[in-house]
Amino acid sequence: MAKKDYYETLGVEKNANEADIKKAFRRLAMKHHPDRHQGDKKEEEKFKEIQEAYDVISDPQKRAAYDQFGHSGLDSGMGGGGAHGAGFSDVFGDIFGDIFGQSRGGGRSRSYAQRGADLRYNMTLSLEDAVRGTSLQIKIPTWVGCTQCHGQGTAQGAQPENCEDCDGSGVIHLQQGFFAVQQTCPRCHGRGKIIRNPCPKCHAQGRVQEQKTLSVKVPAGVDEGDRIRLTGEGEAGLNGGPSGDLYVQISVKDHPIFVREGGDLHCELPIGFTTAALGGEIEVPTLEGKVMLKIPAETQTDKLFRLRGKGVRTVRSNFPGDLICKIIVETPVNLSKEQRELLTQFNTMLMSDDRSHSPRAQSWFDKVKKFFEGIR
Repeated sequence: MAKKDYYETLGVEKNANEADIKKAFRRLAMKHHPDRHQGDKKEEEKFKEIQEAYDVISDPQKRAAYDQFGHSGLDSGMGGGGAHGAGFSDVFGDIFGDIFGQSRGGGRSRSYAQRGADLRYNMTLSLEDAVRGTSLQIKIPTWVGCTQCHGQGTAQGAQPENCEDCDGSGVIHLQQGFFAVQQTCPRCHGRGKIIRNPCPKCHAQGRVQEQKTLSVKVPAGVDEGDRIRLTGEGEAGLNGGPSGDLYVQISVKDHPIFVREGGDLHCELPIGFTTAALGGEIEVPTLEGKVMLKIPAETQTDKLFRLRGKGVRTVRSNFPGDLICKIIVETPVNLSKEQRELLTQFNTMLMSDDRSHSPRAQSWFDKVKKFFEGIR
């Protein structure tokens, strides 16, 4: 029986490149390998055809002869390489080799340098410091690079050696049935190196724990939840890897007077009912000093007064926000007998014409009256 065209066997075009040919072979080899079809002669013959086709098409010289002369241009002794040809573990290992950076011939050395962990420091500021900015010294416990071995982990004059178990690759391959499993080398823990003469200061870790003092410049206008990043001030890396970063998390203390919302400041401003009724001027605190606020006559509770530019300048804005004062009309307490009598007289005078003196109260009572009339 005439042999099938090798390109057709692999399912590739005649101008297919090396990568396409290899990809097609892997796919077919995984599908038809005898280890997956024990005792199936048909699948075994199919795999032989695939292996034979790949042996020719993947070899530049054999491919050139085949392209020019067909099957007759090939050495008759070439063959497919036995019943199983390439072992299933070879095919499977070849696929995993590309994924994990290993070659079929034993694996190339891999770098196990690891970046150091990022650190977080919680910094609590007063509102004044958050608004104006400040510089503070902080102390953090962290890993720093060993100054004696310069991160190598070895004693002076010594060098790390390749691990014998993984040959410096950091991984080993285990065969389980027709599955090839790759795992971290248990001897060197993935480093690929063995330290036989460790550094006496860091004990082969390449880094030591210390308390580090840093100066943190807090920009003006930071707010609750903001973060300041200090690049490279986190933990030192492993095996020569770069250091992580330090993130300073900002928290702002509650202020006895002001509540901040972005660039605006809010405060409650209690005033006596005579000032609310007659009007007047009162002193208002700001973060920059005191200002006078004019209260118009007949001011009611919850009235808002906006003082432009008396808020704060955020880190994202060049213009300050406003100070918003909410009026709270305070009812007098601890009245003397004389004061009560005067208030009673005053109230009697008001009651003679409630509608003009208390329009909101009268409007509300009118609505209540209509409500009860409607449900009768």
